[in-house]
Amino acid sequence: MFSEVITPRFCDTDALGHINNTMLPIWFEGAREPVFKIFMPELNLAQWRLILAKIDVNFHAQIFYGKAVELRTYIGRIGGSSFDVYQELWQNDIKCASGTSVMVNFCYENQSSLKIPADVRCEMEKHLYSAE
Repeated sequence: MFSEVITPRFCDTDALGHINNTMLPIWFEGAREPVFKIFMPELNLAQWRLILAKIDVNFHAQIFYGKAVELRTYIGRIGGSSFDVYQELWQNDIKCASGTSVMVNFCYENQSSLKIPADVRCEMEKHLYSAE
């Protein structure tokens, strides 16, 4: 698991003082950076090999301004060329949101998916989600 703590900004709120629902995909994407580094340690955009195929977000509880949130990032599934990144957002020891992103290892030159290399797969397996 990868973990990151962020403090919601005032501009992240909606008119009711909750965190706006549009912020979660943005926060989740930022928290996927350690996963990106498994594929490209230098995060070199000229060598980028990942595309986002699908994202979903589930809301479990309200998220509030002024209180830190923890973003937990796991690998949910590893396929041949695609994988799932499962993420959770926690605030005050409450799971407030979860989401899954389907990512594809991709060759832009050939416009086709690529098999996930064995060394990358091995590193990803260290972060597999386990419902305890």
